[in-house]
Amino acid sequence: MNETKNKSFQKAFSAAFPHTIPVLTGFLVLGMAYGVLMQTKGYGTLWSVLMSAIAFCGSMQFVAITLLTAAFNPLQAFLLSVMVNARHLFYGISMLEKYKGLGKVRAFLIYTLCDETFSISSSVTPPEDIDRKYFYLSISLLDYLYWVLGTFLGSVLGNFVTFNTKGLDFVLTALFVVLFLEQMKKIENRIFGLIGIACTVVALVFFGASNLVIPAMILILLVLLGMGRKKICC
Repeated sequence: MNETKNKSFQKAFSAAFPHTIPVLTGFLVLGMAYGVLMQTKGYGTLWSVLMSAIAFCGSMQFVAITLLTAAFNPLQAFLLSVMVNARHLFYGISMLEKYKGLGKVRAFLIYTLCDETFSISSSVTPPEDIDRKYFYLSISLLDYLYWVLGTFLGSVLGNFVTFNTKGLDFVLTALFVVLFLEQMKKIENRIFGLIGIACTVVALVFFGASNLVIPAMILILLVLLGMGRKKICC
């Protein structure tokens, strides 16, 4: 029985790996950038790797570097975490159907759901001869390991860094842009991309650059709910 499961997992792992190669290249660079930044702020390899393995929240980890080196303010840290990671509420809701009936692995899939994993899992359908549970598990596991590995390499290399690291955290924004452009290649996704851009611009105008995340998310949700209701009515 275990041998059958192992073969099924290996087959799913092999099928999932090619889809994660863009994330591999991106996460190694991003993770190394994060590891280097942590090292330059006085946090060694152990702390850097633990942060990536336990928190695993990408953009918020970069923000957390500032929080760790400033006066501790738990309320500010909580509100900032909610604002930065609010998008995961929408990811989770949209993945309910994909992850339905996957048993115990759902806990790990939920825990490791990030922008890049969502981008892959939401747009890729497992081959007919592949166990969907192991397929989605492989995607999440691979992306998770890429990030932790990148952090480890960066934290080690950080011991030898002598250049100015200012602006290094911009690599995360660059990866988001690449993922967005990949999604926009599909014609059926373009309307949703334009809705996201329009709602973000409106939130920027009315709430400012430092407060636009949650208003933009709420506005996007309202527009999409309105579109869904109109489709049902028609």
